[in-house]
Amino acid sequence: MDTLFGDAEVQQKDPNTYLFLSGDAVRFVHLIEDGAVHLERLQINGQAMCFQRARPGDVLAEASIYAEAYHCDARIVESARVRRLSVKRLIKRLEAEPRLSWAWQARLALTVQKTRLLAEIRGMKTVEQRLDAWMDHNGALPTRGQWQTVAQELAVSPEAFYREIARRRSHKANAGPY
Repeated sequence: MDTLFGDAEVQQKDPNTYLFLSGDAVRFVHLIEDGAVHLERLQINGQAMCFQRARPGDVLAEASIYAEAYHCDARIVESARVRRLSVKRLIKRLEAEPRLSWAWQARLALTVQKTRLLAEIRGMKTVEQRLDAWMDHNGALPTRGQWQTVAQELAVSPEAFYREIARRRSHKANAGPY
């Protein structure tokens, strides 16, 4: 992706600001160099659902280059350094260089795979099942400060998520030595 974004404009963004909002015209594609950006959509119940947790090396809302408007908000959750490239320039590069086009297609395919996995996890009935599946694919639970983010990703309330963590800790404490 370095070749695609090598001459892209670099922006520094503060937490709780936005790169774009749902409904904005798609004019840029964004590569996260540092920090974290969440792609979120407000649900009917008023709760934000996180569709992507973009970290360094991730392209944010990459499928949006094929849309007229964004369908989600891109909220900065940790101070972020972001490279932004115009969609027109990106498309010209992809058309001119088959190797870059192939890498872009592979990235899109990986995104589809991750999205399908997340949809499968969110379809599980219990918080316990969702967290087990999430941990199978992501390893250990993140630090306490990121639990709310994981709860959003799993589409469960923070309270239900915290209760599940407490249940696991209690179970582990009561298990005793073997």
